[in-house]
Amino acid sequence: MEPVIGIIGGSGLYDIAGLEDAHWQQIQTPWGDPSDQILTGTLNGLRLAFLPRHGRGHVYTPSTVPYRANIDALKRLGVTDIISLSATGSFREDMAPGDFVVIDQYIDRTRLREKTFFGPGCVAHVSLAHPTCPRLSEIVAQAAETAGARVHRGGTYLAMEGPQFSTLAESKMYREVWGADVIGMTNMPEAALAREAEICYASVAMVTDYDSWHPDHGEVSISQIIETMGGNGEKARGTIQALPSLIPSTREVCPHGCDRALEYAITTTPDRRDPALVAKLDAVAGRVLGETK
Repeated sequence: MEPVIGIIGGSGLYDIAGLEDAHWQQIQTPWGDPSDQILTGTLNGLRLAFLPRHGRGHVYTPSTVPYRANIDALKRLGVTDIISLSATGSFREDMAPGDFVVIDQYIDRTRLREKTFFGPGCVAHVSLAHPTCPRLSEIVAQAAETAGARVHRGGTYLAMEGPQFSTLAESKMYREVWGADVIGMTNMPEAALAREAEICYASVAMVTDYDSWHPDHGEVSISQIIETMGGNGEKARGTIQALPSLIPSTREVCPHGCDRALEYAITTTPDRRDPALVAKLDAVAGRVLGETK
């Protein structure tokens, strides 16, 4: 199988130098429209599909991003691996603005979002004990280092609802009591939905600030974030440029089982499944639902 890498990130990342046969595609999904059209092309032999998470021009809030449609659309394009790039605040002195943190754990504090493709009529339970793919995460870490980023391998991402930033009390609790490393608003339910869709997922948290806990930095400032994002964006584009030399031309079975996450996850018996919901799951879960009809 040929690897197809999906990139979900900010609007400024889709200017990928050297992307051949580049064109924007509108993908229809049973979960509605994705955030935007998807830019597809080939970079030094590696097929890429880039999706602006908030839409070009940043039109979606973190709570209104159509996460299910985004993941479904990438699955329909044949994406085998998703790399998430997102801005975050830091709870750690050593994870400084400008650093990249390759995430391996999440604490999900979101509450207003649709978090699963499944539901009444087709129930499924996937494991999120290890929500990101170690194989893909290591590739991304190496690519980021090649791009000149200071990279931290491993970190816990606190996903908050937003769109407001944390209170000082919340920031201290997340850091001192819960032990989170970074905070952001977009990786959940994105990571969970990628797991349900059997797509390997890796996340790079690009640190822009110290949230509000740091006594020497005060509250989060949009101007500070935008300034730091400029440098982070350059390193993020360099990370993407480094991927073709690190990703094998043949996509083997994931050694961590990400691409088989639904193997035993669906608990509704075939005779009790809702045909309408099963039809909506054709891309996400067609591999296993097709086997059990």
